[in-house]
Amino acid sequence: MDSLILGLRVLVSLGAVLGLMWLLHRRLRRGTGAPKAKALAVVARQSVGPKASVVLVDTDGQRFLLGVTEHGINVLHSSEAPAAEVITEPVVISQAAAPLSRRAARAAQNGVSATAFGRELLRQLGRQP
Repeated sequence: MDSLILGLRVLVSLGAVLGLMWLLHRRLRRGTGAPKAKALAVVARQSVGPKASVVLVDTDGQRFLLGVTEHGINVLHSSEAPAAEVITEPVVISQAAAPLSRRAARAAQNGVSATAFGRELLRQLGRQP
């Protein structure tokens, strides 16, 4: 009988300690407030190889051209984001912008850096860096 009472006392004490920890956690968490993430919009993404791609991202009024590989992310170019455009007619992409991965591979073989390739791509798409 003594062991049953001792076991109940241990369970009640453990419940009280866990309840107090839970209440303290809720109160402390409410006061800090998590910082809100900034809005991030991926405008375009193009693969340039099996494990590499070029990504155009808008955030906080800035536009970034990023080179993404499995080892890291590099900013190739940055500028102010253009105002939102309303397109009322169909957009035709020229053949100069088509198969980008083959063009990137040729550029890499010719010793062209990823930054220069990104700038050339922007120029051909009509967005001067």
